[in-house]
Amino acid sequence: MERVVITGMGAITPVGNDVPSFWESLKTGKCGIGPITKFDVSDFKVKLGAEVKDFDPTQYMEKRDARRADANVHYAMAAAIQAVEQAGLKEGNFDPYRTGVIFGSGVGGLHIAEQEVPKLLEKGPGRVSPFAIPEMIANIAAAYISMHFGFKGENFCPVSACATGNHSIGEAMRAIRHGYQDVVVCGGTENGIIPISMAGFQNMKAVHMGEDPTAASIPFDARRSGFVMGEGAGCLVLESLTHAQQRGATILAEVAGYGASGDAYHITSPSPDGEAAAHAIRGAIEDAGLTPADVDYINAHGTSTPLNEKYETIAIKKAFGDEAYNVKVSSTKSMTGHLLGGAAAVEAIACVMAIREGIVPPTTRSRIRSVIWISPRTRRLRCRSMLPSPTRSALAATTPASLLRKCNKLWI
Repeated sequence: MERVVITGMGAITPVGNDVPSFWESLKTGKCGIGPITKFDVSDFKVKLGAEVKDFDPTQYMEKRDARRADANVHYAMAAAIQAVEQAGLKEGNFDPYRTGVIFGSGVGGLHIAEQEVPKLLEKGPGRVSPFAIPEMIANIAAAYISMHFGFKGENFCPVSACATGNHSIGEAMRAIRHGYQDVVVCGGTENGIIPISMAGFQNMKAVHMGEDPTAASIPFDARRSGFVMGEGAGCLVLESLTHAQQRGATILAEVAGYGASGDAYHITSPSPDGEAAAHAIRGAIEDAGLTPADVDYINAHGTSTPLNEKYETIAIKKAFGDEAYNVKVSSTKSMTGHLLGGAAAVEAIACVMAIREGIVPPTTRSRIRSVIWISPRTRRLRCRSMLPSPTRSALAATTPASLLRKCNKLWI
């Protein structure tokens, strides 16, 4: 079986519109949460969001395409272009039919539907845009990416709420590991700060409804009262070690293991016993050929909901045993908010950067001890991006976990 490595990354987030600025914000504890400005929230109980800022989609797409596409496509295209450029994929150094796109979204172009349904009801079917359906479906971001670069391999879109990005990475890894693809551009994207989404989540009582950003998205804090909606996208270029070496690519990290499970418990709440999440974690560790003692850092799901951190902690303790008290844990959602389908991909990028620089990003603003930790084992740091069972904000009961491992030029 092929080893799978990461050769490119791209990110559009509430705290930075590329990987360097995103990572610098995480290291310094910059918070991207503030009042929602994308629409009028006067009649909403929810007032805060983590919006993408100073972003121009026409830097990455033709104006015509950008005008008709949903923002989730804008974010995905930008992140993919950044990642592919860093990876150095160019015509002639990859086989189009062995280069795939696995790129997910939780709600896809829901905002397109939100705009078009009133036209149908008020003005009749003749006024609905002919682009409504293709621009609304969740796999349209993957389609745009493949068309832009001419990638003709596997192309599909995982849709599994908060787990979407990790499913994309995990399935991309498997496709390469088992020889079906040489390269897969993977990740997740979300345009979730829209009226229908925010109304639904507030009525589920899943989101924070206060107006003070300093008290919002405070994972693991006893005061936590709901997640803060974020938006954006994360993209990673995965390829076989053999392919990357043959074309002289710079290798950023290795995807060493993947595990997935489902709670089979409730449509929104995680299982109180944490067993399914622990199963996914153990599966990723075993798939990587590691032990719990080899894991230095967990980028937690850490949504800041009352149930998630409680049950996520139970899952970590079940999976790690005594090692749970040695592993470092933080939640970068304290800075980015919850990107739903884009969350795991963005957090996987944070893990890669933690590996490369030996720095663990903090959980900010929570009343817990949280510091940026410099690993004494920088050269050996292994990092896991883990998504546990769905919180009250999620709509699927899937639990993927992936392990990322640093590799130097000699691949020791």
